[in-house]
Formats: sequence, C-alpha cells, structure tokens
Amino acid sequence: MHRGQLTPPGWSIERRGADAGLRLTGDWIAQETGVRHVAEIRAMLKEAAGAEHLQIDSRDLGRWDSALIALLLGLRQEIAAARQPFRLDESGVPEAARRLLALATESAGLGVAPPAAAPATVFARVGAAAISGWYRTFAVAALVGQVTLRVGAVFRGRLQTRAGDIMQLMSDAGAGALAIVTIVNTMVGAILAFVGAVQLRRYGTQIFVADLVGIAMVRELAAIITAVVMAGRTGGAYAAQIATMQGNEEIDALKALGIRVYDYLVMPRVIALTAMMPILYFYACAVGLIGGFAVAVTTLDLTAAAYLEETRNAISSTQFLIGFCKSVTFGTLVALAGCHIGMRAGRSAAEVGQAATRAVVAGIIGVIAVDGIFAACTNALNI
Repeated sequence: MHRGQLTPPGWSIERRGADAGLRLTGDWIAQETGVRHVAEIRAMLKEAAGAEHLQIDSRDLGRWDSALIALLLGLRQEIAAARQPFRLDESGVPEAARRLLALATESAGLGVAPPAAAPATVFARVGAAAISGWYRTFAVAALVGQVTLRVGAVFRGRLQTRAGDIMQLMSDAGAGALAIVTIVNTMVGAILAFVGAVQLRRYGTQIFVADLVGIAMVRELAAIITAVVMAGRTGGAYAAQIATMQGNEEIDALKALGIRVYDYLVMPRVIALTAMMPILYFYACAVGLIGGFAVAVTTLDLTAAAYLEETRNAISSTQFLIGFCKSVTFGTLVALAGCHIGMRAGRSAAEVGQAATRAVVAGIIGVIAVDGIFAACTNALNI
C-alpha cells in the first residue's frame, strides 16, 4: 500500500443544538498516517464543548486499523479525565471496530465497572456447594470407572504406554522413596517402644513392648505412615506433573494425536504406585520393628532373643494380610487423587502449585478415611 493511494484522515465537529457529531473522513491507517495525538483529541472535545451528547459519524470513513481504535480510546480517556458533561455515542462506529474497542477496553481496564452482585443467600450457597460436590463426585467416579475398564487392557498387554515409562515411575515411587520411608518408620517404631516402655515398666511387663510395636507397625502404622509419606512425596508430584502438562497444552496435543490420556498418563502412575506400595509396606514393617527392637533392648532389661521371640508370637499372618490389603488400597488411592486433581487443574503456574497442595491434602485425608473403614470392617469381622 502506497501513501498516494490513501485519503488523508480528517474530522469535523457538527453542532446540532444540544448535541454534537464527530464526523470522521478518510483513511485512518496508523502505519501511513500515524496515531492521533492527545492534543488533537483535546481539540475535538474543545470544539464540542457545551454539548450534552457526542455522536461519532463514520459514514465517510475509509479504510482503518489501530489508528481508529487509538482515537476512540483516547476520546474515552479524555472524557473520563476531564469529566465532560456529554456522553459519547459510538453506535456509528463500524461493528468490527466496536468489537476491537471492547477487547482493547477490557485489556486496558477502561471499561465501566460492573454493578456489584447481590450477596448470595444461604440457600444459593448451599445449592452451589451441592452442585459443585455432585460434579466433583461424578468426575471422581468417571476416573475410577475409566481406570477399572483399562485394567483388562493391562493384563492383555494392550495398554497404550511404554514399559520403560512404567519402570521409571516404579523406580521413582519405590527406590526413590526408601530414604524417607526408612527414617520415618524407624522413628515411629522407636517412639512406640519409648511410650510403651514408660507405661509397661510400672507393671513389670516390659516384654509386651514387643507386642505393642509389632502389632501396631504391622497392622496399622507401617501402611498408614508410608501412605502419608507417599501422598506428600509422590501424589503431589503426580498432580504437579499432570497440571504442568495441562498448562503447556501437552494433554490437548495427546488427545489431538489420538493417544488415550488415561493410558499414557494415569494408568502408568496407578500401576507404579499400586505395585510399589506393598513392597514399601513390608520394608516399613522391617525398619519399624528394628527401631522398636533397638530402643527396647537398650532401655529395658530385655534380651534380644526374648524380644524377637515375643514379636514372633504376637504377629500373625492375619496382621500382615490386613496391612498388605491396606497398602495396596492406599497406593491406588494416592495415585488416583494425584492424577485426578492434576487433570482438573488450570493452566497457570499458580494452579500447578495449588494442584500439588490439593493432591497432598486429598491423599492424606483419603488414607485416614479409608483406614477408618478398614478398622470398622475388621472389628465387625472380629479380626
């Protein structure tokens, strides 16, 4: 486009009683004619001074681009700053320009503030909470259903994922967590032995410290403590990883390529954590019992042989079976919570952090709640 092909932009103010019209003519192209300066916009308003209504007339307007949008934004700003008594009527502006002006106004924060919403009533808040809870429940049920339906594909070898990815996730969830699982469970076993020693020494029954530590660790604490540790370490990581992929639109790309998102992202993590949790549980039992053994032998008048014999008599295969079932359930729960929250996260950096936090909280609360269900069931079965 050459300068000679353009009609110079122009404007004029036409007074019609208490109203005024701003007539725009020519081509308003920023690259060729430049953007109108504030002084020129003020000159327009000065000529229109005293009018109650300023209407823009673009019937003789030629080609236009951002120069026209800048002019209209400048008019709005000057009218607002000078508190002019007249109102700006933009109905004569081309429809496309009005849409661009609305976008520019929203981005610049120049729009009129929306009226304050009326405070929600108690019934409205309760209804909104109920609807939100229903949708969350539906989303969780959909995730569990999708994972359940894909279990058969796992055994048939038709899962759309790579074995290397699953092995890497198993390494991260298993060997990568050994240090923290060792420290936490050893300390828990030692603390149990300390507490038991203080109370049982009064009655001369120090030997039952072995029963306390053995049953508590094998039946309850090894599975629970390990699950809580994995919820904070691995469940939060799963949520952050998937939320980051959501923000980077990688999940959208997988869907566009026809790759099953559940197969590629959710199932490997569920398989890895569910498979590694029982191994971590048995390891946690061992280090917890070692911690209790060390404290009992060094602080109580017990021999190592007597302590180990009492531990062997106290712990039955049923206790290990209960702990094993809990560990499998907790591993699946933590993985599902992390994946579910990550898949539903927003696309900003703040949402990634919030997703990780929510996954940790949901995992810990879920573990405690499910353990309560286990306790009620075992009590009903007299186990």
